[in-house]
Amino acid sequence: MMQYHKPKNISEVTELLDTFNGSAQIIAGGTDMLVETRYHQQNLKEHWIDISEIDELKQIHVIDGQISIGPAATHSDITGNDVIKQHAPLLAEACRVIGSLQIRNRGTIGGNVCNASPCADSIPALIVLDAQLVIDSAEGEQVKPISEFFIKPYKTILTPGSWLKNIRIHKMDTEDKFAFLKLGRRNALAISRMNFAVVMKISNHIIDSVRLAPGSVYPIWRRVTEAEEFLQGKKASETMFKEAGKIVADSMIKTSGRRWSTPYKEPAVANLTERVLCKAVKFDC
Repeated sequence: MMQYHKPKNISEVTELLDTFNGSAQIIAGGTDMLVETRYHQQNLKEHWIDISEIDELKQIHVIDGQISIGPAATHSDITGNDVIKQHAPLLAEACRVIGSLQIRNRGTIGGNVCNASPCADSIPALIVLDAQLVIDSAEGEQVKPISEFFIKPYKTILTPGSWLKNIRIHKMDTEDKFAFLKLGRRNALAISRMNFAVVMKISNHIIDSVRLAPGSVYPIWRRVTEAEEFLQGKKASETMFKEAGKIVADSMIKTSGRRWSTPYKEPAVANLTERVLCKAVKFDC
């Protein structure tokens, strides 16, 4: 029998997790967990700890030059927040295409990250924004880069008694070129088949730096450093972006091998890479 708990503050969250010693799980929006109750009840814990009404965990503000995002902030909170729109518009763009309006109103960024679904739209954006995750437990806080958070799809480094307390990202520069692109079965209300996020710095048409991360391409999320290194120092052009697409597709095959889905995914990955790069610099590719 599931038992429901509603802590009033952050300290109570950590205390409850420590008390139940691995038999508890966090719930905020519940958009993933409620599906689990129907199809995968054996994976659910006995105690549910609801953090959705702890104000501190829903706040979005700037601290010491970094943007602090509470894990209980909904996708709608993020897309409508002035700090995010001004200083992290890529994240707003990614969260804007998640599910339906109802899902965005309930689903949280913390849940999107901790559920670790391959199709999670916020994760590639957070990776190229070099997000830092604050993890809390009875033993104290630790800060981990998001690149070290995932073990495999649906599994993270969170241990029994630990939980995601905060997400921190640096402000984007106003001159940054950025884009988010997802591939789904339709244009709206669709789960991503693949997605891409990119941030670039360009001066005099030359790419000074680029951070590129796809979702549902590699076994776990990562930046495609092979393509980033290829593009750095090159003139931004459709030709270079097309070559970068081939590099990403080749990298996927080297990492995962050739599978039954490769004849579809190889050209799709190459094309999406080219398109997201073109979108960032407003090329009509």
